[in-house]
Amino acid sequence: MLTLKSAREIGLMRRAGLIVWEANQAVRKLVRPGVRTTELDAAIEAVFQQYGAEPLFKGVAGKVPFPNVSCVSVNEQVVHGIPGRRVLRDGDIVSVDTGCRLAGWCADSAVTFPVGTVAPDVRRLLDVTLGALEFAIARMLPGHRWSDIARQMQAMVEEAGFAMVEAFAGHAIGRELHEQLSVPNFCSVGTLARDFVLQPGMVLAVEPMVNMGRKEVRVLSDHWTQVTVDGKWSAHFEHTIAVTEAGPRILTGPPIPDEN
Repeated sequence: MLTLKSAREIGLMRRAGLIVWEANQAVRKLVRPGVRTTELDAAIEAVFQQYGAEPLFKGVAGKVPFPNVSCVSVNEQVVHGIPGRRVLRDGDIVSVDTGCRLAGWCADSAVTFPVGTVAPDVRRLLDVTLGALEFAIARMLPGHRWSDIARQMQAMVEEAGFAMVEAFAGHAIGRELHEQLSVPNFCSVGTLARDFVLQPGMVLAVEPMVNMGRKEVRVLSDHWTQVTVDGKWSAHFEHTIAVTEAGPRILTGPPIPDEN
């Protein structure tokens, strides 16, 4: 069953979320033409080590265990890209997805960064994807039905001429990275059968993935990296968000003055 979190527990998750935010800022400072994707992963690992945080992605089970602390996905790679010797080029985009556990509590976030100067349609892809996430967060209030939010997110993306990926969804999060609640970014007969109403104490990782072309993806021979079937580019943004009586609280966002 889904476990609702207390204010104290949400506060502990916020501590993990701030570490994830700091790791993303370390990546932001590094992203530029000529950088290898392994360098981004190493920067994240260094932040986690600094705080004694456990990386959530390294060693995740699969046909082969996931080898790194972050997923680094470039251009047509949608998600689960394995960092390697690939060099970023001017005009690329790179999606970095990572999470950590601190004192038993988890946080998870993803950002797609432009590398140098990107084409206008690529910039628009990033803006629309981030906009869909921000739209959802603003509506994460107690009593709201998730399917209504997901339907509007999907409509925003499709009206912009893009496609919402349906092969993956967000998730509840707490002591484990993936807890028992799927948080889709789209609405279908299948998702409606698992719909839910937002309640105070829910903590959800919301993560729209948006393609410039078709919504379908396929996995590469490394058993992890998911790419678009048509080779067109994809963006991915994610935050861990707590539903509270006072409104949504972004746990993987930047520090706030006088934050409790």
